[in-house]
Amino acid sequence: MPDIRPTAGSGALVLNATYEPLCVVSVRRAAILVLSAKAVCVADGEGILHSARNALPVPSVVRLTRYVRVPYRAHVGLSRRAIFARDGWRCAYCRGPAETIDHVFPRSRGGRHAWENVVAACARCNHTKGDKTPAELGWRLHHLPAAPKGNAWRVLGHRAPDPRWADWLDLREPEVEAA
Repeated sequence: MPDIRPTAGSGALVLNATYEPLCVVSVRRAAILVLSAKAVCVADGEGILHSARNALPVPSVVRLTRYVRVPYRAHVGLSRRAIFARDGWRCAYCRGPAETIDHVFPRSRGGRHAWENVVAACARCNHTKGDKTPAELGWRLHHLPAAPKGNAWRVLGHRAPDPRWADWLDLREPEVEAA
């Protein structure tokens, strides 16, 4: 039995036959897709998987050999972990380490539980703010909360992307032209 233990980058990006990103699977599942000829390896990860007869480079990105039609949700699901990831694990008020989530316009006063009203906050700011709005306290948000957009959020959710996936997830920083 090959030794396939989870590592730090233990996921593989799965692309449709048209190179459209679909999801992230375990390295084990990606290796099975490649060995069963349901996918081809597009980019190798670190290391080699060994069996009794074969050696296979660890797949980092695989492309399916047949096109798969997948209906996508139009929005990214709201979760505690996704809020922390969107806000960079920093408090929206003081930029300290975030521990809780806070409704900018309190729910007790009619605020909604939606991307545009929820931010990551430290316990101190959340407790101090209580049932008030930031304007009532004279506070300001460092950034306006909004729903995340893009392929990376739809495919990865709150996961941190592997740098080798940047070409397929549009994670490259725009290059600045020299004047």
